Amino acid sequence: MEKKYDYLDRLIAFVGNIILLTNKIPNDIPGDVLSKQIIRSATSTALNFGETQGTITTKYYIYKASICLKELRETEVNLKIMKHINYGEESRQELQNECVELIKICTTIIKNKQQTLK
Repeated sequence: MEKKYDYLDRLIAFVGNIILLTNKIPNDIPGDVLSKQIIRSATSTALNFGETQGTITTKYYIYKASICLKELRETEVNLKIMKHINYGEESRQELQNECVELIKICTTIIKNKQQTLK
């Protein structure tokens, strides 16, 4: 039996890996700011997409998924900043790649839902 693909589970795993990445970032002022910000934006992706699961209307689903997309993009920029200052080298590139994939998937989900409104 083939396992059903679950975007929310993938987001949750991404958030967990982001949190693990922050444990490897230097405990200095930039590290503290970047760590707190990326944890906020990354966790928001899973939380907002999780809220789409029980939405009553397609418009509200699109709204919550759009917030997820916005937060994914913010997380991606944070990862790029970390790359620029060489923070979290070991796992950061893999997380950047996953973030890009999650952005693409979320964009497709939103477009597909928008088509149902037409």
